[in-house]
Amino acid sequence: MRIAMIGATGLIGRNLWPLLEREHDLLVLSRRPSGARNERIGPLERWPDLLAGEQIDAAVCAVGTTWKKAGSWEAFARVDQYAQTSFAQAAHQAGARHFLTVSSSGANPKSRNRYLRLKGEVEAELAAIGFDRLDIVRPGLLLGDRPGDRRFLERLGILTAPLFNPFLRGPLDRYAGIDARTVAAAMTRLASRTEPGHFVHHNRELRELTRT
Repeated sequence: MRIAMIGATGLIGRNLWPLLEREHDLLVLSRRPSGARNERIGPLERWPDLLAGEQIDAAVCAVGTTWKKAGSWEAFARVDQYAQTSFAQAAHQAGARHFLTVSSSGANPKSRNRYLRLKGEVEAELAAIGFDRLDIVRPGLLLGDRPGDRRFLERLGILTAPLFNPFLRGPLDRYAGIDARTVAAAMTRLASRTEPGHFVHHNRELRELTRT
């Protein structure tokens, strides 16, 4: 398949693009080089333009930022919401019938938490675009190395995850720590699925995908 992807330099993305590139014809759109063979570099506002004239089968989004990097709510939403939805619309116009994205456990457009509300709003916007298949991945705490990106609370969560994960069972399992490589492997499996519909995948489903 011909797949377009954004977010290739993030924690999930840098584990994901090599897997997709191994199995598919991958085009990466990015603000900085990721190492992918077929890549177009430009500011996120130009990502839809970089797809002009392309014909693709599916689109993958692993993009995301942090409050520390963004510096303001507006800048945060510009990456997590605008960049993703504008890319999704351009991908749909380029022929993509399948969209696969990383959201967050607890995403809900009615949430009182601003972050989770935005994530839920983005999911709703993606669902309204009209893809034949939409896969929403909602991992818990992402485990993995982020070179040059120090986040005290996140690092604390990663260090304590082995202690608390055994107690996060049943519905609470969706909030447990999960390795970014596991999420990437699961998304690679999902990218090849063609059954139409809207699917949401939490930690348990993501782990199961890597075992099949």
